[in-house]
Amino acid sequence: MKSTPVSPVLIATLWMIGMLLSFSGMAVAARQLSFNMGTFEILTFRSAIGLVFLLPLVLRNGGSAMRTAKFKTHLSRNVIHFAAQYCWVLGVAILPLAEVFALEFTMPIWAAALAVIILGERLTGARIFAIVAGFVGVLLIVRPGLAVFNPASFIVLTAAFGFATSVIWAKILVRTDSALTLIFYMTIIQLPMGLVPALFTWVPPVWADLPWLVIIGLGGLSGHYTLARALKIADATIVLPIDFLRLPLIAFVGFSLYGEALDLWVFLGAAIIFGGGYTMVWQENRRTRARSAPCNPQDSIG
Repeated sequence: MKSTPVSPVLIATLWMIGMLLSFSGMAVAARQLSFNMGTFEILTFRSAIGLVFLLPLVLRNGGSAMRTAKFKTHLSRNVIHFAAQYCWVLGVAILPLAEVFALEFTMPIWAAALAVIILGERLTGARIFAIVAGFVGVLLIVRPGLAVFNPASFIVLTAAFGFATSVIWAKILVRTDSALTLIFYMTIIQLPMGLVPALFTWVPPVWADLPWLVIIGLGGLSGHYTLARALKIADATIVLPIDFLRLPLIAFVGFSLYGEALDLWVFLGAAIIFGGGYTMVWQENRRTRARSAPCNPQDSIG
């Protein structure tokens, strides 16, 4: 009796569920830890715990992940990424979790705009649409000029822009370095960046902090790993709609744990931002497939 092959879409969905749980867990852990310690200290533990789990993988490969000819590029990338991480953790501590995740959806749109400026990629109609949709979505979420406007929203937008810049730098680095090398240098470089300023306001963690420290340390590694596995198995146009489920999931968590209101404008703005980004990805995937498709001889017969 032959076993029925498991659908790649189902496997990718399971990996994406792991990603949803990882990033949502990170947000809750950062919120919980912020009650007892500062942002620099949280980031220090994130890097330190991540390094504990990452180092065996690096050493198992004979330390090849430690070798790079582009240390300066790694350094500049991680200065930007660390600043983005700081803004994100700070935003999680002071803003409703749903608003943080909604504004974070602007990251691919920032990345598309930066790819045009830095990498010289073409400014397509789909990218223009995504940028405009992102701008409209952000206006709906933050509502500048109204009484509900929270200037702290710009902290998360700064984080999203920083993450997008880091993605562009990563695109340059992966031409010569492995993904494991990128994660290794991210951890090694960002550990002292968090530790030095954290020493001035250090608060010894208590036993109740331990589960949250483990979650925030593992969440980043597992979140990026599960997302990468999902994208390797299934097309981005299948994977990305599952990513949008992060918003209702974290909104439910925020409502259940912290009594945060479910804001319709946040959901509407996030949907517009995500719709613009998804349209851009769908159009660019279709264009890539059209370029790589084998030529049919009958197509050239007039």
